[in-house]
This record gives sequence, C-alpha cells and structure tokens, in this order.
Amino acid sequence: MQEEIVNKVAQSGLITLDLEEFYPEGERILYDIKDNLWEGLVLKEKDFREFVKNNDWTQYKNKFIAVTCSSDAIVPTWAYMLLTSALQPFAKRVVFGDIKMLETILFLDAINKINPQEYTDTRIVIKGCSNKPVPESAYVELISRLKPFARSIMYGEACSTVPIYKKPKG
Repeated sequence: MQEEIVNKVAQSGLITLDLEEFYPEGERILYDIKDNLWEGLVLKEKDFREFVKNNDWTQYKNKFIAVTCSSDAIVPTWAYMLLTSALQPFAKRVVFGDIKMLETILFLDAINKINPQEYTDTRIVIKGCSNKPVPESAYVELISRLKPFARSIMYGEACSTVPIYKKPKG
C-alpha cells in the first residue's frame, strides 16, 4: 500500500505574498529635462513653454515616466510642474526622480491598495525571489503595513523561511 503524499505547506495556513504580482506592467521612460536646456546649462522659460505647448505628448500614452535633470543645472520647480502637467493626461504615472525612484513609487502605490486588516492574525510568507525588479523599499513598506495585523511574517519560500516578526503572546 502506497502512502498518500501530504502537502504540509498547503495545510499550514501560510499566506504567501509575492511582490512580483504587484509589479505594474508598462513601459518605463526617463524624461531628462537636460535636453530642453539652452547649451546644456540654462532653461529659457519662453522656449521651454513653447516646447511644452507644441510637443506631441501622446507618445507617452500609458507609460510610466520619471522626470529628472541629469545636468548640473539649476532648473526651476515650475518647469517640472509644467512638464508633468503636459505628461499627466497621457502617462499612467509621472514622478520626479530616476527609474529607481519610479519603481519605488509604483510599488508604494500598489502596496497602499492592500487592506492590511485582511491579514489580521495570519501567518505570512513574503516571497523572496522574483523575475521582475522589486525594490527593497517595497519589502520595507509591506512589513510596515502588515506587522500591526499579522500573527507572524517570514521571508523566503514556504519550505525555507527567515523569521522576520512574531506577535508576542498575551
């Protein structure tokens, strides 16, 4: 007689959260305002306003945009605001910073949609391996959001976890 194989992980009541599933699909673009600077140094208001008014912003439709200036120039805050105002009707999301900052903000947006109360007194494993870029900040934010509710939080795979948090008894 053959023994039945029992999946103890499935019976453990562990909830696995895979941050890769929170990855917003879509193209990421870095818009560098340095290309709008006169001689790479100065932003001329009249020229910049004319560019923003006449540029075809539809090319950014449904894309995630990080706006930055990689040049060592002083760019007035209103320029980033004006650029964002032009991009916003087309882009899925516009942020100030580099691509890494864009990823961080996209994951924060996704994590903030989680209802942490749904994880009250649960045992959670936050999956560690992913094929998509998950910033460390997403793991930090997820722990901060779930810790007040979860019974325990672990990191890794269900068969090999690192304990992160266990609610004190009492």
